[in-house]
This record gives sequence, C-alpha cells and structure tokens, in this order.
Amino acid sequence: MAGVTIPAYGMRRGYVPRKPEDFGDGGAFPEIHIVQFPRNMGKKDGDQATGNTLALVADADGSVNFDAIVTQGQRRGKVVHSGLKAMTEKSQAEEDAAIEGRPDEKAQAKITADTVHALETIVNRKISAAQPAKAAGDYLPKTQAEYIRYTPQQQGKGHNSGAQQRIIRMVEQQVDPLEPPKFKATKIPAGPPSPPAPVVHSPPRKLTKEDQANWKIPPCVSNWKNQKGFAIPLDKRLAADGRGLLDVQINDKFASLTESLYMAEKNSRMEVEARAKLQKAKAVKEREKMDERMREAAADARAMRAGLSAAATRDEDESEAESRRDRDKIREERRRERERDFRLEQAGKKTKYSRDNQRDISEKIALGQAKGTGGGEMLYDQRLFNQTSGLGAGFGDEGGYNVYDKPLFGGTSAQQIYKPTKKAEEFTEEDLDKIVKTDRFRPDKGFSGTEGGGESRSGPVQFEKEADPFGVDQFLESAKRGSGRK
Repeated sequence: MAGVTIPAYGMRRGYVPRKPEDFGDGGAFPEIHIVQFPRNMGKKDGDQATGNTLALVADADGSVNFDAIVTQGQRRGKVVHSGLKAMTEKSQAEEDAAIEGRPDEKAQAKITADTVHALETIVNRKISAAQPAKAAGDYLPKTQAEYIRYTPQQQGKGHNSGAQQRIIRMVEQQVDPLEPPKFKATKIPAGPPSPPAPVVHSPPRKLTKEDQANWKIPPCVSNWKNQKGFAIPLDKRLAADGRGLLDVQINDKFASLTESLYMAEKNSRMEVEARAKLQKAKAVKEREKMDERMREAAADARAMRAGLSAAATRDEDESEAESRRDRDKIREERRRERERDFRLEQAGKKTKYSRDNQRDISEKIALGQAKGTGGGEMLYDQRLFNQTSGLGAGFGDEGGYNVYDKPLFGGTSAQQIYKPTKKAEEFTEEDLDKIVKTDRFRPDKGFSGTEGGGESRSGPVQFEKEADPFGVDQFLESAKRGSGRK
C-alpha cells in the first residue's frame, strides 16, 4: 500500500506492526514475536483500547448521562434505577403516549398467535421428552437402507481379504427405548434480579398520643395456661383476644326479621282484639236473650199469681194486640236506654271517689289507703253465736228437705243488694231516701191487662217448695176415697 513501507524479509528487526496497514493486506509476521492483530482479528472492541475508562455519553437534553457508571458490570436487560425520573410518578401525558404507542388489534392478534405457537412447541417438546417410552414406530429406521460401493485405496491380497471393492449397507442405528439419557442438562445460574422500585418515604414527624397508643401491642395472654399464677385483669385478657380488631357487621336481615315479627305481633293483636270484641258482642246478645227469657218467665209467674192462667189463653183482639205492641215498644226503648247508660258509664272517666272505692284491697295496701281496725282482737260473725240448731243438734227437722235453715239474704241485705250502683258522690241524702222508699218491683207505667192481683214485695221473687212433689199424699187420699165408696 502507498505510504507504508514494510521492511523486507530478514531485515524486520525492531519493526512493530500496530495498524492494519502495517501488515500489507497480509497475515501476521512469524519472525516478530509480539502480539499482532492483522485486520483487527482477535482484538477486543475493534480499535478501542482496553481499560477502565468509559466514554462520555449525553442524553437527549444534552446533559451528561452517568448511567454507564451504574450499569457497568451488570447483565444485559437488568433494570437499574439511576436517575431522579425513576423516583417521580409518571404524568398522565406520558401514560397516554405509552397507550398510543401500543400495537393495534391486528398486530396484537398476530403476536398472540405466534406466542401461542411457540409455547405449544416448547410444551409438546417437553411432554414428548418426559414420556417413559415411545411408540415402536419412532425407533424404527425412518429411511431405507443405503448401499455404498467402497473401493479401498490399498489394493493387494494382504488387505481387505483380497477384495478390491466392498458394498456397504448404511442404516440408522436403533435406539433402545429404555436407555437412560446420555447427556445431562445443566442450567447456567441466573444473574441477580432487578432491584426493587424505590420507595419514597415521607419526612419524619413527631409521634402523637394516638400513634403511641396504636403501637402499644398487648401481651399475649393464654386462656389455658398461667404457670406463674398471676392475676390477669379482664381488660388485658380481652385485649389479647383480638375481638376489638374485628369489624362487627350486622346482617340486614335481622332488621327485616324484627320488622316481620313486629308486623306479625301487631296483626295478631288486632285479630285477638277483633275476636274479643266479637265474643263480647256475642256474650252481650246472649245476656240480653237470657234477660228477655227471665223477664218473660217473671211475667208468666206474675200472671199465674194474678189468676191469669196461661192455659186459658184466648184469641187476643185488636186492642190487646195494640197494647202488647206498645209494651214491646216501651220495653225496647228501656233496653236501649240501659245500653246507652252502660256505654256512657264505661266510656266516662271515673272520679277519685269511685276509683278509690272500687280498688282492690291489695292496691289499697300498696297505696297506703287501707285502714285497719283499732283493736287487735279478732272479729267474728255475730250470726254464728247463740245458734241452738246445727250439725251436732240434728240440724233442723228430720222430715225437712231444706238444705238451709234460713234465707240467705234478710230484709236489710236485700235492700243493700238492690241499691243502685251509680256514682255515690252525685247523689244527695234526699235522693237516696227516695230510692230506698220507692217500690222497686213495680213498673213506672202500667200496662193494660196486668192491673190487680199483684202483691207488694220487699225482695226478689221467691218460689215456694211444693209439699208433695211426687203426689204421694194425693194418691193415698184418692185411694182412701175409693175404698170408702165400696
């Protein structure tokens, strides 16, 4: 080459080739005993000199990039956080730009198909290699035998058994399916992984009382062992239980269940109240019917005592029918008035006097209204004294059928029983005297056909017992009369 003079052979003492031009498009000089790199063959990094010095690199902004210092000696592809940008959060614009730079759907589908094909190939290869035995056809020769004519170079009777040519049959070697593998798969140890992402910590601050209380970890208290026999407070035992750390969640169905039970109870109460009202109305009707029957029976009894026998009834004329209708009308009006008075009395508010008089003895004792007797002596019923007849004295006549020796209620008791039960504070003494002296068993207005025959009474209707209930005396008298006639 022009400009480069290479010494002739035998005169190259002290000549040191350093550049590719010093070799003259040839190889190394064997007579020069130094390291030579003709055409830079075998030289690391081409023309760059070996050493620890790194080239100065600048980034896109023109500032010096010192990443080469941090990444020196690391494996390729390792993530190394070397700048301030790695510690800051990505902006929305950068994320949008990264999203826009993604491949479209067609490219994604193609990449997905290629990836699936590559993964299937790797998996199928591993599955086939892991099988303990292969099919017989996999170990048979895949190609037919090949015949080769071989002519040895040495000819003579002493070589190749005196044959000048040989025919060689070339076949694939059979593989034993149970033969263990002849190689060992060795894996190169992987390099260190990428360092974790930097964690940005907040500046230190003073601990508050709440933070200090949260950092107080309660001691672990066993529910079964207490070897030292310490008296452990209940708050420490419950704190170690951990129940305070659980979030109690109440199911919404409890509220619906409570509401359903409340509605069911309300409906049942309404049904019970309606049923009680019906029963009360039915009882009132039954009581009215019973009173009507009793009044009819009393009227019949009064008619019989007046000499108006029910057997001698005759066809009533128009006047009697009209009078009967008037009586029924008056009776119905009286019944309505009684019902109205009863409802007004039930609906009206009771006065203090009536409320205190109607209290039970237990309520009076609880309220301190009960007044005991002055003396401590026991009280006895005066009617029990001075009685000559009794169970020990024969208790009445032998032929008597009376269970009681005297009426239960006397004149004074009858007057007290049939005293009206209105509010006592609303009456004066004159009204009370008038009520006591009034004939209580006679109607205010008489009815046509019922005058006369009635006797004044000072008590309720009393029925007399028949002397001969079975008619034995009458039968004996009739028998005596029959025997005398004979």
